[in-house]
Amino acid sequence: MLLCTFFWSLTAVNWNGPIVHTGGGSAFITFLSALFPPELSPSFIYVCITATVKTVVFASAAMTIAVPLGLVLGIVASGQIVENNSPSRYYIIITTRLLLGAMRSIHELVWAVLFVAAIGLSPLAAIISLAIPYAGILGRIYSELIQDVPNEPIETLRSAGASPVKLLMYGYIPLALPDLLSYTFYRFECAIRASAILSFIGIQGIGYEIQLSLHDLLFDQVWTLLIFLVVLIVLVDLWSTNLRRRLMD
Repeated sequence: MLLCTFFWSLTAVNWNGPIVHTGGGSAFITFLSALFPPELSPSFIYVCITATVKTVVFASAAMTIAVPLGLVLGIVASGQIVENNSPSRYYIIITTRLLLGAMRSIHELVWAVLFVAAIGLSPLAAIISLAIPYAGILGRIYSELIQDVPNEPIETLRSAGASPVKLLMYGYIPLALPDLLSYTFYRFECAIRASAILSFIGIQGIGYEIQLSLHDLLFDQVWTLLIFLVVLIVLVDLWSTNLRRRLMD
């Protein structure tokens, strides 16, 4: 179905004729040829490094807010801190899940536009616009990972008289920790990519520099920035994989 829609869009016509850009092929070849070689001047490499650092800082700051907020909301949404026979347990879970759904249902770009309009074009707008939807996503996944913990160790603690808080601290969290960390690092990678995309609205970073280079048709610079972004994601993936292995060992 999607393939048919794609080909239909390529062949669609309006009153002025085909909507396909006839010069797209040559433009694409020009863009590809700019890779050989990319821009490697020391001054531009410095620009790339600075933009990369800013992108990582935005993503790290956003995750610093999103992780604890998502963990707290995820714990509440899992229902594990409320007694099973409590009449308010159901309403607490539903209300928290609705809140998490509302936070993640709005894309970070939309949040960014709203916060830029509210507080201006500043790093704080980028950080908050990333933190809110990512807290919603993390909270949702955290709640499911906590709920999927094996029941036998929890029942052993419960039979020993452990309270819901102690069950959480000594049962649910330790057992779910490897999966919690794994998904958190994955979301950190996503946050770096999202931080680069947010730069297109004017917040400085890799995306901002890519936009400037595209506007000036400096495709060799675009390739250099894309290479920096790919290398950054690969390094984060290697670092997170190594750290997860050490924690699990």
